[in-house]
Amino acid sequence: MQSLLLLLTLAAQERPQVTVQNPAAEAVFDLNGGSFVSFKFKNGLNPLRWLGPADTKATYRPMAHFLCLDRWGQPSDAEVANGMPYHGEATRVAWKINSPGIMSASLPMAGLDVTRRVLLDPQAALVTVQETVVNRNKLGKLYNMVQHPTIGPPFLDEDTVVDANARRGFAQSSPLPNPEEPSFYWPQAFKDEHTVNLRFLRQDPLPNVVSYVVDEALGWATASSAKQGLLIGYLWKTSEYPWFNAWRHVDENRKPLARGLEFGTTGLHQPFPVLVRKSRIFGRLLYAYLDAGESTTRSYAAFLLAIPPDWQGVGTVTVSQGKVIVTERGSQRKLEVAAAPAW
Repeated sequence: MQSLLLLLTLAAQERPQVTVQNPAAEAVFDLNGGSFVSFKFKNGLNPLRWLGPADTKATYRPMAHFLCLDRWGQPSDAEVANGMPYHGEATRVAWKINSPGIMSASLPMAGLDVTRRVLLDPQAALVTVQETVVNRNKLGKLYNMVQHPTIGPPFLDEDTVVDANARRGFAQSSPLPNPEEPSFYWPQAFKDEHTVNLRFLRQDPLPNVVSYVVDEALGWATASSAKQGLLIGYLWKTSEYPWFNAWRHVDENRKPLARGLEFGTTGLHQPFPVLVRKSRIFGRLLYAYLDAGESTTRSYAAFLLAIPPDWQGVGTVTVSQGKVIVTERGSQRKLEVAAAPAW
């Protein structure tokens, strides 16, 4: 399995980008921050859309699906004073092309190197991304690695349905030191004394960040827009990414603006001193560790499907006999991607 074509292109604002494409679909990566900025059928709609208002003029910035490395969320006060950005440095540095389908970046403060290999199936709308992180420090290092796919309008609206095989969860807005109390189960979350259905984003974005563990070996999350006839999905190994984090955001008119389908090595949006003190939630670690000179590789896959106008959402996603099989929630209707992740 390999990418059919690699193009170094320039977007409208002269941003260097890498496009990997086959006859069915294309995936685009921005080199000024490494974000996965577009994944779509040929001449189709790109569901991956996000650019925070504070980043609209920045050269190096997070966009759409971006990598949070070496942390998820805010640094400590001392780290902020030393220049560490929110979500780490991966989106704040230049990425370079090593060879067709392979790009890399170095994080100067964290002392980490990351190499990304992009594998687009020759025919199907399925891309596998493998990322290897190397600790080039002389000492071991605590770190976190979170994928931050973000969907936005016009794909995202009040009727867009998000599904996942997430299990037990908690709201990031719950107070420390025990934010997991009270806990709940996907797709539910609590706001005050009321239950919120996180499958939808309708006016009220609170709680805006909710984190869940995934109990199955294969984690998945999907977003379906029957209006647009499009589904985007993600697959990952929970041995590599045990947490699913759902973020929701609205505009000034309380219309859906962004939804994060995030998965990663942590489920607590706090600086490392807090993560170390807490250590685990629901039995899952809140950080990862790399010894001096050590490396580790994690992978995920993204896929697209055309869906009918009466599609109700996703009940299950499985990989069998070289295919990704998506079963509709509440029925036995199935859709297939004629490819499997290349991990």
